[in-house]
Amino acid sequence: MIRLMKDFMYAYNALMAEMVPINPETPQPRRIRHVVDALRAGAVIAYPTDSSYALACTMGNKAAIERIRQLRQFGRDHFFSLLCRDLSEIATYAKVENANFRLLKMATPGAYTFVLPATRQVPRWLAHDKRKTVGIRVSRHPVAQAIANEMDEPIMTVTAQAPGDELPLAEALDVRNAFGKRIEMIADAGATGVEPTTVVDLSGDVPSILRQGKGSAAAIGLAPDAV
Repeated sequence: MIRLMKDFMYAYNALMAEMVPINPETPQPRRIRHVVDALRAGAVIAYPTDSSYALACTMGNKAAIERIRQLRQFGRDHFFSLLCRDLSEIATYAKVENANFRLLKMATPGAYTFVLPATRQVPRWLAHDKRKTVGIRVSRHPVAQAIANEMDEPIMTVTAQAPGDELPLAEALDVRNAFGKRIEMIADAGATGVEPTTVVDLSGDVPSILRQGKGSAAAIGLAPDAV
């Protein structure tokens, strides 16, 4: 019986993504490097953020981005976001007007995604086709921050959510059960929340909230009637 159980677990693990346990408060550098090495090798990973788990790949990996589209079952009109290290990296990939700088400074890191005009550093096929904008976020979660710091460029990211589900995935095991071997690795740092980020559009003359999520509008100086 024990042998059969071992054989079953081996077969099960062979069909599932690699789990990499990481301390959610003090991420181990060696394990973070292992995750980043997988990203650079072309992997699709899942990792924790301050809102929920997210799926990610490197910015120039078209094949991996297409795989994520298939996993989430959404079309090309659904935009990805760039996970950046900090405000200075945001300015490399998005045009930040002086009027929005203070808002971004208050909100980063945090549970917000900002829609901004893309700079020429963003590959043309990554920007929104019609508006030439790009989604940007800087996560407060220590593991997300550690991954972003270890990378030498932002990573493409989108909420980890199974097709048909109403809420994002908040547990590493749930991510593994939802996507199996269709992703290569999961940075397992325990449970997260289930609220998505608050999406703020800064591409126009006046900031507007496209989706109210975990991030507070009042905390970044937006009036309640802007929600």
